[in-house]
Parts: sequence; C-alpha cells; structure tokens
Amino acid sequence: MSKKVILCVDDEQIILKSLRDQITRNFGRQYLCELAESADEALEIIEELNEDDIDILVIVSDWLMPDMKGDEFLLKVHQQFPQITKVLLSGQADEEAIERTRQQVNLHRYLPKPWDEATLIEVLKSGLGGNA
Repeated sequence: MSKKVILCVDDEQIILKSLRDQITRNFGRQYLCELAESADEALEIIEELNEDDIDILVIVSDWLMPDMKGDEFLLKVHQQFPQITKVLLSGQADEEAIERTRQQVNLHRYLPKPWDEATLIEVLKSGLGGNA
C-alpha cells in the first residue's frame, strides 16, 4: 500500500510539532505527516514526493510566513496539483486574503489560530473524504 501524506507548512516549529502530534494521535500511521518551515521548503517536498509517486492528500498551511505568504503558496500548489485539499491556518490572515484564497485555490477550510484539536481533525477528515 502506498503511503499518503498530510503536509503541514508553518514558519514556527512549535506549531508544526503541535500539528504533527495531533495528526499522529488521531490518525496513527494511516498517513505520513510531513513538515515544512517555509513555502519554498514545502514546494521542494511536494516535488520530491511527486517524483516518488507519493500522494499528498491535504496541505495545512500558515498564511503569514517570510518570503511567500500562504495564499501565494497554495495558489502555486493548486496550479500544479488541483486535487490536493488545501487548508489555511492563521491568526493573522485578513478576510480579503481568505476570500481570495477560497476563490482561487478551492480552499477547503480556513482555521484560525489558536485552533482546537477536535476542529482540526474534523477538517482533516472532511478534507480526506474517502481517504479518511
């Protein structure tokens, strides 16, 4: 069985660790949880996984990151991989950015920081659809 991936992108390690811990606690080894500290690092991971024929099912991305904001990152991903479910996670995204992301990248959900684990898992399960 090929591994399926949930990719989390945030410039804060504590956020990434929290996301990884919550995903692992709720999904066990059902999915690999990849972490990236920047949009550029995430794009490299996506390219490597794609080359290895490993499916990324969901991307959870922060909005406010250095170099490239989450909406711009998700747009780049969407142009190449429209089938990936995209979740925007942020405490600082403005309504205009959220709405633009919804329209341009078929945003699955926006989660405000701080989030609660139950909501995160519900959003991931709905985003995974038949893969959950």
